[in-house]
Amino acid sequence: MDANAAKLDWSLVQVFLAVADSGSLSQAARALGISQPTVGRQIRQIEAQLDVTLFHRQPRGLQLTEAGRALLPHARQMADGLRALSLSAAGRSNKLSGPVRITASVFTAHHHLPPILARLRHEEPDISIDLVPSDQSENLLYREADIAVRMYRTEQLDIVTRHLGDLALGIYAAKSYLDRAGRPKAIRDIYDMDLVGYDRSDLILRGMREMGVDAQREWFATRCDHHAVYWELVRAGCGIGFAQTCMGDADPLVERLFPEVPLPPLPVWLAAHEAVRSTPRIRRVWDALADGLAPYLS
Repeated sequence: MDANAAKLDWSLVQVFLAVADSGSLSQAARALGISQPTVGRQIRQIEAQLDVTLFHRQPRGLQLTEAGRALLPHARQMADGLRALSLSAAGRSNKLSGPVRITASVFTAHHHLPPILARLRHEEPDISIDLVPSDQSENLLYREADIAVRMYRTEQLDIVTRHLGDLALGIYAAKSYLDRAGRPKAIRDIYDMDLVGYDRSDLILRGMREMGVDAQREWFATRCDHHAVYWELVRAGCGIGFAQTCMGDADPLVERLFPEVPLPPLPVWLAAHEAVRSTPRIRRVWDALADGLAPYLS
């Protein structure tokens, strides 16, 4: 068993970890970007090579056997070692070329980053870009991204951050909605009108409560957590919502309401692992993002 273990292909260990973490062949396949039959075949392959059974097949998924639980910490050590090796190698590269993986919120990736990245690709054709629009927090420690554009400061150790500035927010509604429903005379009047809010996220609720408004989820007649779709709902006339002023003020379909009412702004941060931050290509993209986002920030 020891000799066979020494010959293990890392890709098999990666599959084992993905299945152990998810308890599902299908979820592991999605996480790894391969097919479910391939995951099943590779699990059988590693079990045959080690001559152990790693998982019990259950009606609702897979459960680690005693042998699987015993091997799991060692597999995680392998993964941590390879991540450290990858980070160290990436941090020592002196080339202004190669891939850079950026993660940003869906709204930021959709509305702000394309022209910045297009200009970067023109200026640095040897740098390739992977853009991951996500409202989840990709883990920079595990190289799920090289650079993150975030609306909060990460507290993880070994992560370098830079506060670029703040995005101003405003209250907006489609002109078509206001023509139909009437324009509110005072800020309190908007609570008697159709509001567009978030579904599972409590970000808007917390913001309103910080302003002294005891807002409830039921106040929002239309709800959506996907920020780009949320804005389209406001633009289409579903009701009154909130948006970045750099977007709302430039949109002829909407009208800003009560600009004198101060709303808490959205902070914008760049983040990267300190081991790769000084790599020339990472530093070049970092600087391009900072410069490109500056016009939107206060």
